[in-house]
Amino acid sequence: MKFKGIHHVSAITAAASQNFEFYTKVLGMRLVKKTVNQDDVSVYHLFYGDEKGNPGTELTFFEIPMAGRTREGNNSISATSLRVPSDRALEYWTGRLDEYGVEREEIQERAGRLTLLFRDFEGQRIILVSDEHNEGVPGGIPWEKGPVPAEYAIIGLGPVQLTVPRVLQTVKVLTELMGFRYKGQYASPVDGQPDILVFETGEGGTGAEVHVEERTDLPQERLGRGGVHHVAFRVEDEEELRSWIDRIGDVGFSNSGFVDRFYFRSLYFREPNGILFEVATDGPGFDTDEHIDHLGESLALPPFLEPKREQIEANLKPIHTIQ
Repeated sequence: MKFKGIHHVSAITAAASQNFEFYTKVLGMRLVKKTVNQDDVSVYHLFYGDEKGNPGTELTFFEIPMAGRTREGNNSISATSLRVPSDRALEYWTGRLDEYGVEREEIQERAGRLTLLFRDFEGQRIILVSDEHNEGVPGGIPWEKGPVPAEYAIIGLGPVQLTVPRVLQTVKVLTELMGFRYKGQYASPVDGQPDILVFETGEGGTGAEVHVEERTDLPQERLGRGGVHHVAFRVEDEEELRSWIDRIGDVGFSNSGFVDRFYFRSLYFREPNGILFEVATDGPGFDTDEHIDHLGESLALPPFLEPKREQIEANLKPIHTIQ
């Protein structure tokens, strides 16, 4: 049993239409599924990714229209990375982000790779990371109709950063329960703070890392718009997922048990610092109920919600998502 890498990251937005404009028009990602939060069908769940939303390329957003802004702090997924093909691509992105007035930092090295940190229109913390020297999990394939040239386009998810007050508790779960390997560490960008620890799974590389930052000087994060809800890790199929369900249950972690999301199957649990982890299967995929050429153009509902379509659509504010 071994995770293949990061499957997806799910965050929160208060404005689905603006979110769509930013992630497709500015960042050039493809909206591969416009659906609803299956736990609250009154709000959208938007999935962005590569040409068909391959596992490891999916950044998703729950729309919570009245959500206040995230109060950043501890016990959090404090940054999400997006991979770009090369160091040169980062130079392209400094210009593109400036063109659109996006708040950003300068290019800097993190964990031996060049990176570029910026924030979206709600303060979401995103780090573009160069894949130039990646020898691990391969990236995805950019959508050919996107606004960003393929040689610079986003090709998937990179390392996810966790910020916790008790680092050893999270490290124990990652290594002893989940099978991650310690890879190294690098200096914190905050003076006087411990090094950030790097762990990897599967084939390793940018698409399979978790970076863990210990901070005892921060309050607990208050999650809202611009924050991250959970991170999911890849398993091959339902058989392996069920093995993980048994493993998580055997060590006594409270968990969701088997959850059918239609586009993939899942398990959810919280590690001791309160961060929500998901284990998700690679399939069936987002082209299960839509033609590959028309992903994300209309509201897609899994079969168990289809009988409620009229009621669901009546409670949603329409957003135009033809790219």
